[in-house]
Amino acid sequence: MSEIEIHKVLQQEISTIVKEELNNIAPEVDLATVDPAADLREAIDIDSMDFLNFVTALHHRTGIDIPEIDYSKLVTLSGLVTYLEAKLKSDKI
Repeated sequence: MSEIEIHKVLQQEISTIVKEELNNIAPEVDLATVDPAADLREAIDIDSMDFLNFVTALHHRTGIDIPEIDYSKLVTLSGLVTYLEAKLKSDKI
């Protein structure tokens, strides 16, 4: 498998985890309609406690520690995927 294929598979797996956990927090939202560049809190109408629960759930699912200082990198779906992918890659090195 090429590096590009691995990258795409990893992004898809991360995206699936993110969407599953968002669905647990906001099951009424159709995540397929959420713009990947939109602010998640506004797009799916979650408060700060829901966001904290979401970050905690991501940690449990991925094993990635997400410090509060990095929360600003988790504002959009695309930002979340990029952040988690980078963290996963850096943990493997």
